Amino acid sequence: TKAVSKCYVQVTGMTCASCVANIERNLRREDGIHSILVALMAGKAEVRYNPAVIHPAAIAELIRELGFGATVMENCGDGDGVLELVVRGMTCASCVHKIESTLMKTNGVLYCSVALATNKAHVKYDPEIIGPRDVIQVIKDLGFTTSLVKKDRSASHLDHKQEIRQWKRSFVVSLVFCVPVMGLMIYMMIMDSQLSDAHAHHNMSSEEMEALHSSMVLEYQLLPGLSVMNFLSFLLCVPVQVFGGWHFYIQAYKALKHRTANMDVLIVLATSIAFIYSFVILLVAMAEKAKVNPVTFFDTPPMLFVFISLGRWLEHVAKGKTSEALARLISLQATEATIVTLGPGNILLSEEQVDVELVQRGDIVKVIPGGKFPVDGRVVEGHSMVDESLITGEAMPVTKKPGNTVIAGSINQNGSLLISATHVGADTTLSQIVKLVEEAQTSKAPIQQFADKLSGYFVPSIVAVSVVTLFAWIIIGFVDFEIIEKYFLGYNKSISAAEVIIRFAFQASITVLCIACPCSLGLA
Repeated sequence: TKAVSKCYVQVTGMTCASCVANIERNLRREDGIHSILVALMAGKAEVRYNPAVIHPAAIAELIRELGFGATVMENCGDGDGVLELVVRGMTCASCVHKIESTLMKTNGVLYCSVALATNKAHVKYDPEIIGPRDVIQVIKDLGFTTSLVKKDRSASHLDHKQEIRQWKRSFVVSLVFCVPVMGLMIYMMIMDSQLSDAHAHHNMSSEEMEALHSSMVLEYQLLPGLSVMNFLSFLLCVPVQVFGGWHFYIQAYKALKHRTANMDVLIVLATSIAFIYSFVILLVAMAEKAKVNPVTFFDTPPMLFVFISLGRWLEHVAKGKTSEALARLISLQATEATIVTLGPGNILLSEEQVDVELVQRGDIVKVIPGGKFPVDGRVVEGHSMVDESLITGEAMPVTKKPGNTVIAGSINQNGSLLISATHVGADTTLSQIVKLVEEAQTSKAPIQQFADKLSGYFVPSIVAVSVVTLFAWIIIGFVDFEIIEKYFLGYNKSISAAEVIIRFAFQASITVLCIACPCSLGLA
């Protein structure tokens, strides 16, 4: 027999099944090419050729002449079949050795390892020579029972329902508490501006006096140093910090454990510091029985959490939509196939139902009217109409006669067909689509990777900037106290100058942190 080699060619520019047929038809005519098999979704051609007559580069050139892009793939390992089996009845290491050595002697098995503890066997084989059913038969002949490792067909790992619920809850909690805080804040701003106007003009109408009094209600001190406004803000802020920020804290903790800094770390840092600083300032004011109410940042955490949890919620909803489409695709795959043995003159000798994973390339599969095609293949016998709308979107059924190709997952309509399997398992068009969508879901968009990388540097640098701010103001304060007197509102003569400086410096550095946190980067 002539030596036959196998090579894989990456083909680009194929748009439909007729491109595939075009390449296959033209290359079959060439000298030295035994067979060619093109997979549309994977963009891959598997060519068996005679190395004495033709070489892979020339094959790629032939495909290029047909108007497609083609490059020879160096690593041809993708063509190997991989099989995961559960083997029952092994008792000791000699059983393991028996199975391994027998399989390795079998023609077509490239690699095999059996684990006694987990009862699993991992086999790599050449699908041209041998198939999963043959491997299972070899193990059965040795006296062990064996079955396929069941794959999880439901796309449960693609389910975003729980995350959607969690972020929605987080958003709603933050929103409920954020609205009053914002209301209070806006009200105080308006009142403050009226107050300063009134002070400027000295002549106030009775309405303005009343407005002032109502604003005084919020400034009214329940305890010395604790105003109604600050007390309400504090009460509204606690639940948000706990319930709204719960997931952020967990994520941030995980990130810090791995010594990385992400968006969550920044959010947690800014909100916690704003919250704790405000809380401490309140306690200090109460201890001092201050006349002027301190400036707190209780409005920061709720507003931040609202924006960010809304963003996360929308993101998961979008992801969930794609996943739903993917789960529907996966559910289109047939689970079983009827394999038939043909005698001379295409006479049916026997047929058996097998798991779709056990169909081998070259098997003759029978598809009855109304059945799904379990694998991609070529019609050998029979005439029928086939609904291929799941792949092509074409609502009209397509006529199939011997020699036509069929796609896994499409539905046979009126006639019974015998097909010869060309692509099985993970190589079918449907599996390839599922794989592409899964990859698109799991891989990040380039811009997102960039943003993550940036926030790795961004977080430490913001912290550094705020620390610099802190020390800069402390130094400025001790050098020239008047600057601080000018900017520090509610400066109380009863407090020592050093304390004023430190308080002001802290306020400045916290402000830097809080403002940098919702940085457009993260929100976007």
